Formats: sequence, structure tokens, C-alpha cells
Amino acid sequence: MANVEELQQLATQIRRDIVRMVHGANSGHPGGSLGCADFFTALYFDVMKRKPGFDMDAKDEDVFFLSNGHISPVFYSTLARAGYFPVSELATFRKLNSRLQGHPTTHEHLPGIRIASGSLGQGMSVAIGAALAKRHNGDDNIVYSLHGDGELNEGQNWEAIMAAPNFGLNNYIATIDWNGQQIDGPTKEVMDLGDLEAKFKAFKWQVLVVEKGNDIASIIHALGEAKKLLVNNVPVVILMKSQMGYGVDFMVGHHEWHGKAPNDEQLTSALNQLHNTGEFADY
Repeated sequence: MANVEELQQLATQIRRDIVRMVHGANSGHPGGSLGCADFFTALYFDVMKRKPGFDMDAKDEDVFFLSNGHISPVFYSTLARAGYFPVSELATFRKLNSRLQGHPTTHEHLPGIRIASGSLGQGMSVAIGAALAKRHNGDDNIVYSLHGDGELNEGQNWEAIMAAPNFGLNNYIATIDWNGQQIDGPTKEVMDLGDLEAKFKAFKWQVLVVEKGNDIASIIHALGEAKKLLVNNVPVVILMKSQMGYGVDFMVGHHEWHGKAPNDEQLTSALNQLHNTGEFADY
């Protein structure tokens, strides 16, 4: 495992990127992005097997799909910090003619982006297709995906959740960002998801619950355990209890920050909380 302290510093820098990007564009989705910074840091900088550069086919390497594409700020920052494209390009987020649109797209050929994920509920279907393709091609690497809990209101998810175990996928790990918030309010008030653990088990998935979804060490451990479970020829889902807006006190746990940009004063407050140790530089 990589040095957790260094990973935490990187996650903090990614959070700094997020709030600056959304503030600069005066639009975007900071809440879920901040809540998932630890997951992205763990996945891209410790867990996932990836090659230098970008190969759309992802042959002989792990592959990741972001289903809840509105949290593009955390995805873009992670990809830039991982060397897929210049960190300076983060300044173009949501700008005219930028490759970094509000939701990830493929027509601009941005390295690291394999699917357009603006429409919710479709990512698991794509991930299952990729996992089946890897199996067909004799590629034993792993497909990862991330989904929002509010996104599970979309029915296509449940068709995919039924399909993955049916295909006996031993190379697929899905993660649900279980923060209890969505654009219109708490998930329990909009459409109660009930017992997600029991539901996935009823659909024959192997389930891991991460109680500390903003703790990098816990996430790395869960992803490692998930890989071990794949030997049972059944996909694994990680239910990750994160906090929307984690790292910025006035955003934590508030659905209002699902899609709202901080003003100048709020940006200053957020950056003061997300202390820059000097290990990583702002763009």
C-alpha cells in the first residue's frame, strides 16, 4: 500500500482543485466530488493497475467507469494529477470549447474518459459489457465503477444489478457512494433506498460495507478484500458511507451543495480548511 499520509495530502489537493474549478466556472457539482476524493485517490494512486498514457481499449490493465458523471470535477482533477493531461487544463473546466465539460464526454478525446456519463443509471451496464469483453479476450484485469446512491432511483441499474451475477462476473467491482443525499434532498425523503446491503445480496452480489467512506486506508482495505472475493465468480459491490462535501465544514452533509458553486468568500473559507502543505501545487 502506498504511503497513506501522502495519499491524504493528494486527496486534499484534489479537493482544492474541485472547489477552485467549480468556483471558476460558477457552476458544477462540488458536494459529491469532495465526498469521493478519497475513493478516487485510493483507486488511481494505489489500487488500480494502469499503464502510462491512455489506451481506450484498456488491454491488459484495469479500467474504471464513472456512472454519476456530474461529479466530473473530482474525476478531472484525479486524471490530471495522475498524468493523463496537464494539470493546468483544470482551469478550463466548463469553459467554452474546453475538453473538461460539466459531464465527461468522449467526442473531445480527453485521456482517461471512456464513456459519456451525463445520463444517470447507465454506467453499470457499460461496466458489465467491459467485464464481459475482458473475459472474452482472456484479459484477467478488473473493471471498476462508481455510482451515486440517488442514482439507484434509475431502473436500468436494477436490470444491470440482476445481470452481473447471472454472467458470473469474476472481474467486476462496483462501488456505491452511499452519502444519503441527492439533488432534491436526503435520499430517505426523495425515494428511500431501504436496506441496500440486503437488496444487493438478494440479487446474489457479494457485499462489503465501508463505514468510513472518507478514510483512505479503509477504502484501500475494502478494495483489496473485494479483489479477493472475486475468486467466487460473483461480482462485488462496495457500499461506501461517505459524506457529501467532506473537507469543507459548511458543505458537509448538505444536499444544497450537490450542484452549487461557492462564492468568493466561501472559496476562501474552503481553501483555508483544505490546507496546502506544499507537497502539491495549485494549477
